[in-house]
Amino acid sequence: MGIFFSKAEPPPPMVLVPPLFDYPPLAARTRMAVPAYELMFGKLSLHNLFEDYFDQAGNMTSRIMLKPLEDPHVDLIATVSAAADQNSGTEVKGDALFRWQKELDDPHTFVDLLVSTSNPLLQLRSCAYDPNYRIGAFGTLPLLMGNRVRSEDYGVMGVRYGSENLSVGASFVPIPLSSEVPFGAWLVGRKGSLTAGVQYKPISGSKNPMPFTELENWNCAISYGVGSTSPLSPSFIFSLELARSTQLTASFYQHLVVQRRVKNPFEDDQVVGITNYIDFGLELAARVDKDKATENGSSLFQLAASWQANKNFLLKGKLGPSKSSVALAFKSWWRPSFTFSVTAVNDHSKGTTSYGFGLRVEDLRQASYQRADPNYVMLTPSKEHLAPGVLREYGKRPMFQTQIDSGNYDHLPTELKPIGKIF
Repeated sequence: MGIFFSKAEPPPPMVLVPPLFDYPPLAARTRMAVPAYELMFGKLSLHNLFEDYFDQAGNMTSRIMLKPLEDPHVDLIATVSAAADQNSGTEVKGDALFRWQKELDDPHTFVDLLVSTSNPLLQLRSCAYDPNYRIGAFGTLPLLMGNRVRSEDYGVMGVRYGSENLSVGASFVPIPLSSEVPFGAWLVGRKGSLTAGVQYKPISGSKNPMPFTELENWNCAISYGVGSTSPLSPSFIFSLELARSTQLTASFYQHLVVQRRVKNPFEDDQVVGITNYIDFGLELAARVDKDKATENGSSLFQLAASWQANKNFLLKGKLGPSKSSVALAFKSWWRPSFTFSVTAVNDHSKGTTSYGFGLRVEDLRQASYQRADPNYVMLTPSKEHLAPGVLREYGKRPMFQTQIDSGNYDHLPTELKPIGKIF
């Protein structure tokens, strides 16, 4: 009889885990078509932090990102921007990118076609990568272009090798202009938490027959980073870069994963918290050669931070020497998702404030994904909340712990897995 009257044990408490607003970033889809040096050393993360959702002041930007149900290997991204012009009134610009990807979860082999009206252009780009031999080839071919002034305007081709700890590659133009040596190369290596690399990137239009002997054509960087590229794993990156022997850049990026308590009547009783993502970024550039100081002075800096409260709200702020910006974005919970953003830009020199607006419609990524993750266990010394092997006591305040640091991401959806191990 005791069996029928026994009280069932309550389910274990759980923490909601929302996806990042835009993960993986769109730039990660084409990373095999650009030198690894351009994306390593925290450059990709800092670019997303400093640029995403900061709509240009005085502009209204709309972006549609759709994937047809009939063929998930293709997708289309169309962008339209309207800006107020004092002379010509409202100026409208737009572009469309059609993409075919061989594997749904592997963006390294693809073909895309870009059509742009802002700079009249029809461009074909392709990349192929063999994971068995770790060798890839890529190329960009402008089919139609209004004004071809550089060798790169006639096309760029390249080859690369990429593994977990090494990336090496070179690019060249098939139709170089007379007396030019327009090509580039890079070498990036990783050992534990340290990453170092060097890039040869000659100035466009250089007519020196041996430009590799000039220090202005070389860049080098070193960084220290911990954590994976999964949004569920905290990460830290500090890097130093010397560009063209004249500019030294120090950057810092921190991604934090924190849990806060929630009491939402729309959630189940066992949902006790939600995961938040907090990001910080700092970039300081100083001119080593004082004779070549920029118009803004010998050094520049910018600081940015973002806070994603849940799957729907994102708040970002950016501070620079001349302007500061604040952006607020709201993402809908249905598919395709709608993201509304507003940006306020304050010009320190003029003392004026202007606004920019953005609208994004997306069906490329699982934007509405959110779940109560049982990997996040509420650790309390109570009977029903025991977690074998991980029980700790920090007074009366409940603590949360996850096994995500073990490196096992197989149970996670694609949006929460690391971008990839190859450079």
